[in-house]
Amino acid sequence: MSESTLALISIPLFTGAIGYVTNWTGVLMLFYPVYFRGIRSPAIAKFARKLPYRLQQIPGFMIGGIGWQGIVPSRASKVGSLAVDTGIAKLGSPSDFWHQLEPEKMAEQIVAAMQDEIPELVEKIMLREHPRLWTDLPPRVKQLVHARVRQQFPEIVHHMTGEIGRNIDQLLDVKLMVIRRFDPELANRVFLDMGQRELTFIKNFGFFFGFLLGIPVAAFTHFVPFWWILPILGVIVGYVTNWVALWMIYEPARPRKIGPFRMQGLFIRRQHDVADVYARIVADEILTVANFRDEMLNGPRADRTRAVIEAAMLPAIDRASGPARAAVRVAFGSKEYDAVTRSFAVEHVEEIMIPLGDPDFGRDRSGAIRKLIRERMREMAPEEFGEMLRTATRQDEWLLLLHGAVLGFAAGMLHLVIFKGIL
Repeated sequence: MSESTLALISIPLFTGAIGYVTNWTGVLMLFYPVYFRGIRSPAIAKFARKLPYRLQQIPGFMIGGIGWQGIVPSRASKVGSLAVDTGIAKLGSPSDFWHQLEPEKMAEQIVAAMQDEIPELVEKIMLREHPRLWTDLPPRVKQLVHARVRQQFPEIVHHMTGEIGRNIDQLLDVKLMVIRRFDPELANRVFLDMGQRELTFIKNFGFFFGFLLGIPVAAFTHFVPFWWILPILGVIVGYVTNWVALWMIYEPARPRKIGPFRMQGLFIRRQHDVADVYARIVADEILTVANFRDEMLNGPRADRTRAVIEAAMLPAIDRASGPARAAVRVAFGSKEYDAVTRSFAVEHVEEIMIPLGDPDFGRDRSGAIRKLIRERMREMAPEEFGEMLRTATRQDEWLLLLHGAVLGFAAGMLHLVIFKGIL
């Protein structure tokens, strides 16, 4: 076999390698490193701000550095925002999710966990508001107060969780809640867990598709024997391989028959399975009872939450005093009585809500959320489902295409170096 023939035969192997390496490294570029690696400086940040907007968004430049961070983790906040806009918001409202968590069960969890804490809570409030009066009360009277509060506590808590449910759309900003919890590692895991099978296929497909493209490339270089032809065709092979890989993941949205073959986007073809994985991650790590609690008590609308709880609990606590309410008001004084009830209703809300952070309770409640999200995702139109998954990375696809073209050019030049003077 002549050296010229060997060079031509090797071209499909080179283009196959281009296809595999571009797809493999393309996957790496999407997800790794999870956190930025490189150098940062104010000078680079200042220079980056003068670049066109698209270049400013390249991982590295966008944080004033030279280096790289995986495209998905670098856009974690945006991925979270888009997860709400294109997905979670369409799958249910805050009210839908809250009711799936079963407020009645939450109330029961609080009551069961707090029953033994009630005497200590009452003591703490009374000693702060009326230390002398409380100290002078006979032990039997104190026991009656404790018993009365313990007896009425379930009604108070059920009323509170019910009022939260009726006002949950005004108390919770799901978008901010999701964004805060979509850190780079979680953003990666969402895509990797959902698409591991497709990503593996795409890497392997790159070799076979690149090999096929190499056959016409070899023929073309034989009839047009200019040295620069192979690097240029390498650019085309690398670009087209990555473009086809991206296209195959999401397109076509609906099944199409082409001869004996049935074509549909790889992700979308597995809509039922992908929905199950997505629902598990969202239900177990984002829309959890503990996260709902933390967001309501510490989020940007925490003041609204406390106002609703106060409005719900004050009448309930007042009713808990029962027939003795009037006498207690006289004994304490109206202002002092109101101060005690308000303290119980508002200042100790965080203590009362602590039991909702129990991991075992959270796992029990997440099943209903998971089922809701899974069922609604499976009912989505294929086009809508594909868009939900693709939106987060769409604006960065040009980087993957450029990456394929650059690697294709490099492979073409490498072939010339190895077989220098043959073609």
